[in-house]
Amino acid sequence: MIERKLYDTAKPQERAILVAVALKQQDERLTQDYLDELDFLSTTAKAVVLKRFVQKLERPDHSTYVGKGKLEEILAWMEDNPVDLVIFDDDLSPAQVRNLEAAMKVKILDRSLLILYIFSMRAQTAQAKTQVELAQYQYMLPRLTRLWTHLSKQRGGIGNRGPGEKELETDRRIVNDRISFLKEKLKEIDKQSVTRRKNREKIVRVALVGYTNVGKSTLMNLLSKSDVFAENKLFATVDATVRKVVWDNIPFLLTDTVGFIRKLPTHLIESFKSTLDEIREADVLVHVVDVAHPAHLQQIEVVNGILADLKSSEKPCLLIFNKADLLPPLDEEDSRNGDALFISAERGMNIVALRAAMLKEIAKAHKKIFPNWLEREVFFGESAEL
Repeated sequence: MIERKLYDTAKPQERAILVAVALKQQDERLTQDYLDELDFLSTTAKAVVLKRFVQKLERPDHSTYVGKGKLEEILAWMEDNPVDLVIFDDDLSPAQVRNLEAAMKVKILDRSLLILYIFSMRAQTAQAKTQVELAQYQYMLPRLTRLWTHLSKQRGGIGNRGPGEKELETDRRIVNDRISFLKEKLKEIDKQSVTRRKNREKIVRVALVGYTNVGKSTLMNLLSKSDVFAENKLFATVDATVRKVVWDNIPFLLTDTVGFIRKLPTHLIESFKSTLDEIREADVLVHVVDVAHPAHLQQIEVVNGILADLKSSEKPCLLIFNKADLLPPLDEEDSRNGDALFISAERGMNIVALRAAMLKEIAKAHKKIFPNWLEREVFFGESAEL
């Protein structure tokens, strides 16, 4: 009998180091929170983080992001430790990428490229895949020069125009043509989305918004009794998911939207216009916050800033502090602080009160659509259906 060998076909995890510049006035704890987030992004992209390097500067160096001394320190460490890629916590210019690749001889990723890679892993629908591809090409276009280093070097002077330049010009044209095609494709998808949304004009729309990985999808599953994909990783949800829900004879549409994040690339926001329209056209927003996260106040500011950019900051909005089960026990009075509500979607904690608060806002929005609708007074006791 011939023994058959089994081979492991799984792709090996890439070894990475993280590099960040902390502004001199920046708090040390905040710097670590930012690096923790970059670490989480890297892990989500299936990389193994070996070490972190941080340098305090007035501003990042224009040629190599970090200063000469810190770059030498990183290179010295890399001599003794095999590394596949170096991930930077800010966007790098094409010149910075070229200089760093020449010095480090490994793959260089900045924050935007890492996020784009994760989005490409997560995208499921044709719309999301098209949006991600467009964002990738828009990111790639100004950086094409470093993608053709395998071609012959260009030399100045008459008659010395190298084939690398011809190839680069051809590639620029191809990328520009592809960007134009994807934009037209998204316009068609957007038209279809607008048509679908017009059919929803006579129904209240509620959107779950918040920082990435705060538990929106878990809450969506609980409130709508659905099975939206939820995972303890950043950007588990890229596509907007809509479910119809009926509470107290009031139908409404509940939408789980893509999570926001600090330094979200501008071109990514523009590319995801169709998905973010679900937020723009919502009647009620439910802002979900991971209250157990040490930087949750900064995360609230990030989300509020993006909502302002989307001209959605004036909409009725419920502030929901999720993962309250990870905090010290709260008494009944503390479980509601002003307009904020403390819950745990994972444990089902305080969901009856959340349902009551949401239904109150939904009823107001429903009455605007149907002015003659007679609102019934409902008592939400512990036996209320979830």
